[in-house]
Amino acid sequence: MSDSADVELRLPADGAYASVLRTTTAALAARLDFTIDDIEDLRIAVAEAAAMVLEFADEGTELTAHFLLAPGEMTVEVSVGTATPPEPDYDSFGWQVLTTLASSAEVAVADGRFAVRMTMTSAVAQPSGPSPSEADA
Repeated sequence: MSDSADVELRLPADGAYASVLRTTTAALAARLDFTIDDIEDLRIAVAEAAAMVLEFADEGTELTAHFLLAPGEMTVEVSVGTATPPEPDYDSFGWQVLTTLASSAEVAVADGRFAVRMTMTSAVAQPSGPSPSEADA
């Protein structure tokens, strides 16, 4: 696999398709050798992001998920078309879940689209502190 890859998924903006988004996310994370726990956290975070944006989707619009894949890291942007973009509710339960699970998260509104973007770094890729030989030095 190259150092980075882009994948885009377009679905009807309907919660009935959330399972397709979660399954695609898990499959891509597995390709990046994310741990089982990381994959489950990512599935939950993507489901929360989708729920946030779907609430404001215009009739007949698509839910778009854009995945940027890199070794040990995945960035996912989930967006919908909306004529009335909301003010982000950073105190909501969904936002709290999302920011707890993801390494970083943000909301964006541009060109008639409401998006939630998150980055998840695999626990395997995260440094866990000095190695025993470095700690003794």
